[in-house]
Amino acid sequence: MPSPGGAVARDARRTHAGRWQMLGLALVCAAPVLASYLSYYVVRPEGRRNFGVLIEPQRPLPATMAATDLSGQPFDLSALKGQWLLVSVAGGACDAGCENHLYLQRQLREGLGKDKDRLDWIWLVNDDARIPDALRPALGQATVVRVPDDALAGWLAPEAGRQLAEHLYVVDPMGHWMMRFPAGLDHAGAAQAKRDLERLMRASASWDTAGRDHP
Repeated sequence: MPSPGGAVARDARRTHAGRWQMLGLALVCAAPVLASYLSYYVVRPEGRRNFGVLIEPQRPLPATMAATDLSGQPFDLSALKGQWLLVSVAGGACDAGCENHLYLQRQLREGLGKDKDRLDWIWLVNDDARIPDALRPALGQATVVRVPDDALAGWLAPEAGRQLAEHLYVVDPMGHWMMRFPAGLDHAGAAQAKRDLERLMRASASWDTAGRDHP
C-alpha cells in the first residue's frame, strides 16, 4: 500500500507547482501593461521631456470615496476604471478657469482622433453649488460627478502653492493618478499636453482598447 507520507508529499508538490503556474499566468497577463509603462517611463528618447509632471509613486483610486451623480444618486467611482481619464476639479458654479478647463478637456480628447474613445473627460465637482443651466448642454460627452473636496485630497494633489482646480489630471485605466498638467493651462500649453496624451495612447496601445470590457 502507498504510504500516507508519500501521498502528502505528492499533494504538496502539486500545490506548489499550481501556485507557480498561477503566478506565471499573472505575469504573462501583466507583461503588456508593464512593457508599455517601461517604454514611457524608462526607455525615453534622448532629449525628450514630458510637459506634464509624472506622479511617482502613482496614487490608486481610493476604494471608498463618497460620490454622487448630478441627480444626487450614489456614484461608484470605480466604474470609471478601464479608460484613460482626463480630470478637472472645480465647484459647480464653474468660474472662468473651470470653463477653460472644460473646453480644453473636450478639445484635447477630440484631438486624439481615432484614440479619443480611449479617453474619458471627467469633471469632479467638489461642492454643492448648482451647475449653471447654460453650461449643461456643453457637457454632453463629459462625466460629471460630485465628490467631497476633503475626499479628493486623499487621491489628487496640486503643485505646491496651487489649488486642485488649477490643474488637469491624467488617470490610467487601472485607476492610478499618474500625471498632472501645469496650472493655468492655455492653448499653447494644451498643444504640449496633447503630445503627452498621444505618447500615452501609443505606449498603451498593446493592452488598452476603447470601452470598459477589457481587464
